[in-house]
Amino acid sequence: MLQQHLQKLWENRSAAAVALLPLTGLFCFLVWLRRYAYRKRIFSRTRVPVPVIVVGNITTGGTGKTPLVIAVVNILKQAGFNPGIISRGYGGKASSWPQQVRPDADPVMVGDEPVIIARRTGCPMAVGPNRVEAVNALLAHHDCDIVVSDDGLQHYALEREVEVVVVDGMRRFGNGWCLPAGPLREPVSRLDKADLIVSNGIPVGDEYPMEYAGREWIHVHDNTRSATMQQFAGQRVHAIAGVGNPQRFFNMLRDEGMEVIEHTYPDHYAFVRSDFEFDETLPILMTEKDAVKCERLGLETAWYVPIQARIGKKFDYHLLNILEAKRGQKTA
Repeated sequence: MLQQHLQKLWENRSAAAVALLPLTGLFCFLVWLRRYAYRKRIFSRTRVPVPVIVVGNITTGGTGKTPLVIAVVNILKQAGFNPGIISRGYGGKASSWPQQVRPDADPVMVGDEPVIIARRTGCPMAVGPNRVEAVNALLAHHDCDIVVSDDGLQHYALEREVEVVVVDGMRRFGNGWCLPAGPLREPVSRLDKADLIVSNGIPVGDEYPMEYAGREWIHVHDNTRSATMQQFAGQRVHAIAGVGNPQRFFNMLRDEGMEVIEHTYPDHYAFVRSDFEFDETLPILMTEKDAVKCERLGLETAWYVPIQARIGKKFDYHLLNILEAKRGQKTA
């Protein structure tokens, strides 16, 4: 698959990657030029009526952004805020944007990750390619006093109070080059401008460590049924992953003592029933992101594990302090 080939290419500075450096030079120049235009107000930036926290990354592929968004929203709720959420709605096939996202929304229309976030947070959410329009649509229908943007770190048209960047603790920054020779959307130096950096894995320097907690499986077709992680230990299973970093999911299952048959699909893949017609009838285990698109397929042996991000109280404290300081500067 193209996605897997690219991830392999970006692991080191191979001859194939070096051959792409002229295009990377052009990409980096355009990234710099775009940021310069926003910084000098050549391109306009919009400040919305409420504070905005952006949760994003500087690399392509899965870094664990969705669990971090959910964690940040829950921190804000516990602190007394009424947060709303916006997202791109990547992969959604709605004919018009922005779209409001409810827990029962169709992931085909609004995207898989927004449905997960809406269900897990219980907060209002709007999605659309234009983040400013998404915020305005959200505030027009809901009484939110703060907005969390799922992704959008590079969407500079929307002013933000706080930037939280998540880093893949396993893959880090690959070969350290920008697209297409490497996996970076922006140079690593972009992290110097972020307020908080979270590592999905082993942290480096001032990064906050994030780890996943998920010990219970939920049946994909009937969410009233559950199973413990231990119930699949020692078993041979079909593992389904249509996510940015499928190996993380496969490794988790192996760490739990399962014999894994890997089935990798492109990120945001739209599953159909025939994708699960395997030669061996075994338990089918998948990520929550894949499960929301498979609920209507009637899979009797399919399960998913809801993932929760654990970061620690130190992150909570610093996030709220930074937010308060930025809000103070705004009103001063």
